[in-house]
Amino acid sequence: MSETRSPRPAGDSPRGAERRIVVVGGGPAAHRFVEALWRRGTDGLHITVLTEEEHAPYDRVALSSALTGDVDLTLGEPLMWREPTIRLVTGERAVRLDPAARCVIGASGTVYAYDDAVLATGSDAVRLSLPNGEHAAVYRTLDDVQWLRTETARLAEDLGRPPRAVVVGGGLLGLEAAGGLQVLGADATVVNRAGWLMNAQLDQGGGQALGRLIAAKGLGLHCGGAPTSIDRDDDGRVTAVGLSDGAVLPADLVVFAVGIRPRDELARDAGLATAPRGGVIISASCETSVPGVWAIGEVASYGGVSMGLVAPANAMAEVCADGILGGVSSFAGFDTATKLKLSGVEVASFGDALADTEGSLEIVYADPARGLYQKLVVTDDAKILLGGIFVGDATPYSALRPLLGRELPAEPGAYLSSASGSEAPQSELPDDVVLCSCNNVTAGACRSAVHGTAEDGSAVEPALDLPSLKACSRAGTQCGSCVPMLKKLLDGELTKAGRTVSRGLCEHFGMSRPELFEAIQALDLSSFTDIIRRFGTTDEARAGHGCDICKPAIGSILATQRGEYVLDGGRGTLQDTNDRALANMQRNGTYSVVPRIPGGEITPQKLAVIAQVAEQFGLYVKLTGALRIDLFGARLEQLPEIWKILVEAGFESGQAYGKALRNVKSCVGSTWCRFGVQDSVAMAIDLELRYRGLRAPHKFKMGVSGCARECAEARSKDVGVIATDQGWNLYVGGNGGFQPAHAQLLAQDLDGETLIRYIDRYLMYYIRTADRMQRTARWMDDLDGGLDHVRSVVVEDSLGIGEDLEAAMSRHVEHYEDEWAATLRDPDRLRRFRSFVNAPDAADQSIVLVEERGQRRPATEAELEARARRTDLGSAIPVRAGAGATPRTEG
Repeated sequence: MSETRSPRPAGDSPRGAERRIVVVGGGPAAHRFVEALWRRGTDGLHITVLTEEEHAPYDRVALSSALTGDVDLTLGEPLMWREPTIRLVTGERAVRLDPAARCVIGASGTVYAYDDAVLATGSDAVRLSLPNGEHAAVYRTLDDVQWLRTETARLAEDLGRPPRAVVVGGGLLGLEAAGGLQVLGADATVVNRAGWLMNAQLDQGGGQALGRLIAAKGLGLHCGGAPTSIDRDDDGRVTAVGLSDGAVLPADLVVFAVGIRPRDELARDAGLATAPRGGVIISASCETSVPGVWAIGEVASYGGVSMGLVAPANAMAEVCADGILGGVSSFAGFDTATKLKLSGVEVASFGDALADTEGSLEIVYADPARGLYQKLVVTDDAKILLGGIFVGDATPYSALRPLLGRELPAEPGAYLSSASGSEAPQSELPDDVVLCSCNNVTAGACRSAVHGTAEDGSAVEPALDLPSLKACSRAGTQCGSCVPMLKKLLDGELTKAGRTVSRGLCEHFGMSRPELFEAIQALDLSSFTDIIRRFGTTDEARAGHGCDICKPAIGSILATQRGEYVLDGGRGTLQDTNDRALANMQRNGTYSVVPRIPGGEITPQKLAVIAQVAEQFGLYVKLTGALRIDLFGARLEQLPEIWKILVEAGFESGQAYGKALRNVKSCVGSTWCRFGVQDSVAMAIDLELRYRGLRAPHKFKMGVSGCARECAEARSKDVGVIATDQGWNLYVGGNGGFQPAHAQLLAQDLDGETLIRYIDRYLMYYIRTADRMQRTARWMDDLDGGLDHVRSVVVEDSLGIGEDLEAAMSRHVEHYEDEWAATLRDPDRLRRFRSFVNAPDAADQSIVLVEERGQRRPATEAELEARARRTDLGSAIPVRAGAGATPRTEG
């Protein structure tokens, strides 16, 4: 909707006594401000919104989706702009603010008189001052995005190859831009001045872990060097980017995404107070230094800080709307919490993520077996939550973010999903806790909505499902990071009220995981796109878009049903990070290698091969409690080299990275032990070779003990087998982790054939009917009848599906193929394993190893800092390895 206005003298109110409000800017902050007034009622108001873009206000948070497809990012209800008291003037840039005359003059010459002016002019993308810098693009507006789409396509056609794009800036926007350009077909490389990505939000461990995850997606990375020039050929085409560390990156397209600069020129020219680093200075009520002029969003500077995040902009808009209407709300400060998914990689940080608080403690979990980085920052008594960082798996974020500044109900380590292997401890959020920070919605407001109570206490229609709860409370409608916690609260309140709780997998599917499993199998669907378009329940789903919940769940279902290479057929984007690398990422961005050693039995020759690999590649060696050997410290590009040696020696992948069978632990049994009554080693090997690579809702483990002394600890496993004089006893539903459970006796004194048949049925029944991320113990707890029901299905075949379950397992056994052997045979699959697009064989510059107990391990942050101090004092010992060098080992 565009308008052209004839000049109107300042002070000439269009509706007599109506209060005239002029909003300068058409971004999300401006939209939220107008929406706040509209919700309160606009009687007695006349609101004019001036935006220089031709678009109505749109969602800049989702800008990356417009880079890869045609989407409508328009914010809010179109009905709002049809309100007689609200008018939107697009394509109109404000060129002057005149506080004395109380008017704003547009580029068209139109004079817009006001009683209150709200500056929501946002910010501009920073352009670096360097030779030929004017030939770089920026990533800020819809027009910028449309230009990048067109230019990438043009370059690809002209060059006859994928264009090389260099994105300068390793923050949120830079990574989004690089990921989008990669989807458009460009070879994208991210350049970041700091030593690791997202250095403003993440510590070194988190940043390096993110770097490895991003590199595994095929994006090039170059950290520690700033651009110094953009080179062009004689025809004026961009050819390369020069960096301060001497590197030269080939480039056909350069994009600056290095930050934002508040657009405060209108305010400065009008004499308003501005901050030294830019931005219009505001009070806690969002008033500027000039009466009648307010500022919100990225252009506003509060406490010397201007910030480009959704939550503080929304909070300012609400405070400003309340102040103009006579209220006394105040801006509480900046909420810097961030959760997003960059190129398929989960990242989240909140609160004092960098542990700047004096005396604070850091609880860090970097799991070599799952390759994730998670950290909580707490007070010195380990009780009050101060902040956190999550890279690779941000599952705990939604539960922890509302508890910021409060005492944790359990010990901090229990909230790290990587450490516990399960969900965070159950706790009910107090009513005053802000559940949705973007829209400042409390848990109490959401509860009231579920029970049909409005803010004023009047009765309204109860919100009995997630879409209606989001609509009436506005929680989860912006960035969406609080949706898992919102659904948890909804289910809890419905259960307390005696209502039926939806078993839908997520908001995109009304079907539960077991229902979806059967439906996919019945229709023989093979792609996520087909599945979500067939069964999706929302417009977003029917357009082919899923979420962090449904994508991995469907990826697991397809892996189980089809028995195909897990990353082919477009299924790679559905998998978790470690599955995509076929290895486990560690805290320093390297990977661990876990060859399968069935039953823990290994020949001296194979043991020698593992020793050879460890020595050749300088890997740390650790025997695990699962009777396996972990080799730590491999770089991404080394994985194929390592596995080539291991595969040729007869090893195969241990699938330690997948939601699949991990291992079958055994004692030596009757072969050697004087107490053994059955050959536990042979049985363990048979079971491990049968169920290797079997994908499931969660990881699962097995154990076989040769006698009742239970040296293999079989009753702490999902499937445990214990030898007796009469055969084998079968135990099911045990596990370790945060919520340990002892396995329960399912059947006893079984012969080997019957034992395997029952295990086939048990595992396949679990895979078909369990919810996502549900261990066997919790699955059995949720089944009506529990163990008795499982026994009736598995042993007595009460449902008549025993043969079907056995046949499904036989298909898995028949079609199993070692994933690393398959990878090594295919050059296209091997291309995934490149750390640096511009230097595929270069070592990671940030890895520092130290000697300890005869092996090398990653240096701690304290050790890195100590070396840095020595370097500052003149020591010749570098903190990091040089470009292209192997990781340094320092004593």
